[in-house]
Amino acid sequence: MNRLSFNVVAILFCASVSPCVLAQQLPTFGCPEIPREDALPSLCVPPTSELEAISLPPIQISLDVPEGTPLRIALDRRTRVRKVGETVHGKVVEPVYAFDETVIPAGSDVSGRVTRIDPVSVKSRALAYSGGNFTPFHKYQITFDQLTLPDGKTISIKTVTSPGTAEVVHLIANKSKQAEEKKKNVAVRAAQDAKQEAAAKVHDSVEQIKSPNLIHRLKAMLYAQSPVHRQYIERETRFNATLENALAFGEATRTQAELASLGSVPEPDSLLQARLVARVSSADATRGATIEAVLTRPIFSLDHHLLLPANTKLAGDVQEAKPARNLHRNGELRIAFNRIELPSGALQAMQGTLEGMEIDRSAHLALDEEGSARATTPKTRYLSTGFSLLMLAAASRPDVEHGTTDAAGDPSVRAGAGVSGSRVAGSLISLAAHSQPVSMAFGALGASQSIYSNFLSRGKDVTLPENTPLEIGFAPARQDGKKATPTKP
Repeated sequence: MNRLSFNVVAILFCASVSPCVLAQQLPTFGCPEIPREDALPSLCVPPTSELEAISLPPIQISLDVPEGTPLRIALDRRTRVRKVGETVHGKVVEPVYAFDETVIPAGSDVSGRVTRIDPVSVKSRALAYSGGNFTPFHKYQITFDQLTLPDGKTISIKTVTSPGTAEVVHLIANKSKQAEEKKKNVAVRAAQDAKQEAAAKVHDSVEQIKSPNLIHRLKAMLYAQSPVHRQYIERETRFNATLENALAFGEATRTQAELASLGSVPEPDSLLQARLVARVSSADATRGATIEAVLTRPIFSLDHHLLLPANTKLAGDVQEAKPARNLHRNGELRIAFNRIELPSGALQAMQGTLEGMEIDRSAHLALDEEGSARATTPKTRYLSTGFSLLMLAAASRPDVEHGTTDAAGDPSVRAGAGVSGSRVAGSLISLAAHSQPVSMAFGALGASQSIYSNFLSRGKDVTLPENTPLEIGFAPARQDGKKATPTKP
């Protein structure tokens, strides 16, 4: 029955039945209040869409986490890398969603073991020895195989784990307060609510894992300078444990009304939480190359209707890629997303710019206001190079004091020259040798290494590893067909 026929029948029906009786028989959302006797009969009739939503049966949704989904895990204790089989333990730091529901909350316990420790190559060992490090670190492999949810349920998992990241930083494209307030849209609020709810369920266990403080960093740095030291995986080191098999968490029931907005585009200026599907680097990326990401959090409308479920695919391309060059010129990379693959398989155009991401601190990356990522060089390179040159110059001059000359040079200068060339081991050797030529040799080694690595060598490329967490600013596609150009606020 079409809408016109339905309205005609409704009018005839209302003409013969008391409005009050009809109001009691029909659903209250069409007639929230009892109409007056002189009200139009059509006020008693609910909209056709509401009647259709009531008449249609609910939908069963399978809550599955697909193969290839990464679990972001942070170790909650310091672990010694000594032998294969060493136990490791951590917590999930980001919730995992299936469709629109959290199935692996943040704070879930994960355990595993060290499955491989690689020997150090001869070349790496020689380079380490020349730098005063007599116990170079071994590359290792960790496998997480057991997941324990906050309710006590234990699940066996099979994963492939990425190398650990000791310190993770969150980069944003624009640090102004105004821009940040603009980004706190419905998508972010929904994600924050879900995260807070998950944290409450596990009694804020995630907050117990905190980043190393300054004192701990200084201790670790000094310990690393010693010529002989043990290898540890520090607490808070993060891993991506990619699932090799899908996980099923049962089914959920959703009404037609709850899914009425499924496939609709988000609000303008929404912030989409996603992860990169494959690695992209300024070293080998070409302009126009396709890139893909998937949503890690569902997107909801202002009235809390689901728009895009988790694992919705986003696609885009590389807009600019400049590889690193000699003389320490760093690389640049700019990516943008231009389409959404809806659950139905249809494609929806969009403008998506990179607004933020999580990356290893040692990568030394920065985002500009247009979402371009570029490698940066720490300002400390000038300080370290200046120190090395100063130690070389000081070691080249004999120590003259009280009319006497010490051909070996000042002890503090010898120690400084040794540190410049080969860290603590070089300092000890330079002091024990009590020889100016030895001190000069260490000083020259340190100065040449510093100048080459900081000014003459090839710069750093921008590399975004697989599963890099991204924050993508959403805007509707332009209707004139022109390529979107990010604008500065």
